[in-house]
Amino acid sequence: MTGSTLMEIVDVLTELARLGQVGPVVNGAAWDTVTEALGEPFEVVVGKRRSWPRLFAYGDLELSVCRCQKVVLICFQTWRDVIELPAGLTDRQTFSGHPKYADLIAALDRAGCAWRPYAPLTFGSQCAIEATSSGVLFVFETLDGEDPILNIAGPQAHRHDCPAVTKTHATP
Repeated sequence: MTGSTLMEIVDVLTELARLGQVGPVVNGAAWDTVTEALGEPFEVVVGKRRSWPRLFAYGDLELSVCRCQKVVLICFQTWRDVIELPAGLTDRQTFSGHPKYADLIAALDRAGCAWRPYAPLTFGSQCAIEATSSGVLFVFETLDGEDPILNIAGPQAHRHDCPAVTKTHATP
């Protein structure tokens, strides 16, 4: 794995940390805006029922979508050997996985993106940081005394008063 390839995924994650979004992917975005820009995703069916919110994937980018068609959770899976992102989101679609803690911290510092430790997700062999301006969380895992490796990244869940829930639970 070369340093330049690693830095490319770290640059994508730094943009996420700075802005709270990458391209059209932002919490609260209209689902049709995302699919217009990125194409149709793969739907991840959890369990036997297709209920809301629904989980969709564009490679290693996972998005949870509310019944009202708003993105409510964004998750970049970075623990794989190769990270796949959708065309239209970045200049390339594949990146070397396993970004290291030190590389991400250095990229955040270079970009002037302030961060702090995030205690609620720091325990055992896991540690987490939060980008202070965007609230994006980065969760790292330490295996066998090695440097921490980024496992997952994304903004905290989007909380909203869903108009679809109000409509479906209204009394006649």
